[in-house]
Amino acid sequence: MKPVDVFLAISIAVIWGMGFVVAKAAMSHFSPILLMALRFSLTAFCLIWFFRPPPGLFRQLFWISLISAALPAALLVQLEVPFGLLLAWLVLGDRISLKQGLGIVIAFGGAMLIIGEPKLQGDLIYAFMVIGGAFTWAVGQIMIKQLGNLGGFRLISGVALFATPQLFLASFLLESDQLAQIATASIAAWGAVAYLGLVMTALAYAIWYRLLGHYSVNQVMPFLLLLPVTSVFGGIAFLGESLTVKIAAGGCLAIAGVGLITIQRWPRWQAAKS
Repeated sequence: MKPVDVFLAISIAVIWGMGFVVAKAAMSHFSPILLMALRFSLTAFCLIWFFRPPPGLFRQLFWISLISAALPAALLVQLEVPFGLLLAWLVLGDRISLKQGLGIVIAFGGAMLIIGEPKLQGDLIYAFMVIGGAFTWAVGQIMIKQLGNLGGFRLISGVALFATPQLFLASFLLESDQLAQIATASIAAWGAVAYLGLVMTALAYAIWYRLLGHYSVNQVMPFLLLLPVTSVFGGIAFLGESLTVKIAAGGCLAIAGVGLITIQRWPRWQAAKS
């Protein structure tokens, strides 16, 4: 990957990681599915006037939005990385080098060290929901990859356009008091929606889809292992959460693992440039 694209991939991890910090504040007022619906509706409203998705891909974008936006749970996102790499190997034929695999293992270990050992206490249904959410999001990214390089803003515009009614319908069926939540939302709550819709979704996903169009899945997916690092340290900086030795060690491992994955490719790019 070119250094500028490595920087963009790291920026995505920072934006998405901070999105979990912002979402925690927003969910003190909005119910989860309604928050997602408001997020994607804002994205669609702002982008559709400038970046219209190709009409010939409406059917594919409908299924992509259902699988990658409406279904997944935004929890334990590091599970999306091994799922995505496995699917890229099975569906797209991408290969993972020994050094890249080592970096993934190190970074994944760091992410798991941050999260800690799950204490399910018999609530296995929630574990399966989390795993299922990560898996469906990864499937959606493979589907996006198969569309080719159509432009990041056009893709996220189409996904948001179809995800919005799906999420509002899901909120109507599974949640309550939506109108009251919208009517009584504070400026801070709407500010969180603005960050989630414009920065975390419109900007970051546009960059993400651009990278997926230019590189293989196994080159860009490992950067998501930085998400727990940025979200946890964002919580420390903005929510007053404490920094422990375990969290610091996990963050260092995740950063080292992603570095091992990416640095190996820079000399090749420099050689090709010269």
